[in-house]
Amino acid sequence: MASENTLTLTELAQSQKKYRNKQWMLFLFTLPLLLFVLIAFLAPITTMLYRSVYHPTVAQLIPDTLNAMQSWDESTGAPPSDEIIKVFAIELHGLAKERRSGKLAEEINRALPGSSSQIKSTARKIKKLPIEDLRLDGANILLDKHKKWRSADVWVAIKSSGNKWTERYYLTALDLKKTLQGDIEARDTKIYIKLYWKSLKIALYITLLTAIIAFPLSYYLSNVSASKANFLLVFVLLPFWTSLLVRTTSWIALLQTNGVVNSTLKAIGIIDQPLELLYTEFSTIISMTHILLPFMILPLYSVMKNIDPSYFRAALSLGSKPLPAFIKIYFPMTLPGLSAGALLVFIISIGYYITPALVGGTDGQMISNIIAFHMQSSNNWELAAALGSLLLILILALYWLYDRWVGVNNIKLG
Repeated sequence: MASENTLTLTELAQSQKKYRNKQWMLFLFTLPLLLFVLIAFLAPITTMLYRSVYHPTVAQLIPDTLNAMQSWDESTGAPPSDEIIKVFAIELHGLAKERRSGKLAEEINRALPGSSSQIKSTARKIKKLPIEDLRLDGANILLDKHKKWRSADVWVAIKSSGNKWTERYYLTALDLKKTLQGDIEARDTKIYIKLYWKSLKIALYITLLTAIIAFPLSYYLSNVSASKANFLLVFVLLPFWTSLLVRTTSWIALLQTNGVVNSTLKAIGIIDQPLELLYTEFSTIISMTHILLPFMILPLYSVMKNIDPSYFRAALSLGSKPLPAFIKIYFPMTLPGLSAGALLVFIISIGYYITPALVGGTDGQMISNIIAFHMQSSNNWELAAALGSLLLILILALYWLYDRWVGVNNIKLG
């Protein structure tokens, strides 16, 4: 009896060891995917969130001035002491010598528009002076170079810009700003909120159009013979074998002033003057609908292919008319594919960049194009990160609402 118990315990230990080894093998197989997700997805998102609130540029350019300004009370409305101004003059002289004063001017100008020219002109003037003069009488020299240095506003802007952690870029992304007194108010020009709404609207139009086009096509594919369906699916998948840039530029050839569409309409006498089709919101919607249509067709077709046609025939045999039977019996069973395709198309379209940039022009631009502008042209990576973070939060919120109210688990069939 004891030997049997010993054998059983030994077998159990060996079984547990094999299980652990199997678990380790499975982990090693999934490790490349986990590393890829970490490097290509989680790390960039974490960096984006970090850069949207962390901005040490000014603190690195004028650290001594910011340390000296800790003792200055900006609520008095008076400029800082001469000693603080002298420290700033010395650091501005060093930045001018190193040709980095323009970067400081750019940063302060974001907090106080118009201060860029003040800082740049002062830097050019004191650059030629000996550093000993600034150490002796730097405050008076700086105040004499530009009258605005006597105002507290620019010093408040310098102090606020010196904070390494800031919410300023999120406020800008929401068309808000913080005044020099610390109050939050709406900006005079509202750009980004309108772009968010516009991106949502365009993405919704694209989703609706792809659903309207894809539903009857998917229904036809699911009801023809397998050979014919496979042949037609080649044309559905054909765009995936063609460069996205080629597909986008082909729409430019179609929609431009002397393009195929306008030339055809003029030839048959429908129009006398070319229509403005390119570089509009319409061109963005129509081209992106064409590009994203397969993402709606494939989920719908996969669901429709597995729907038993006998349900529909049974409804007809029980006296139901074709249209009510289709709406009450067949259509609810397609909702998992329709909702999956709609979610896929909507999320892809709201962050699309290449097509709106090439065919959208000013009217067809989306929030992704503004994010790219701040990264590539204005070099305002922090604002681009804040805009991207808000777009990520918006998409996650919409996905949560979808999963809460429209998701597959909430769809009731029959």
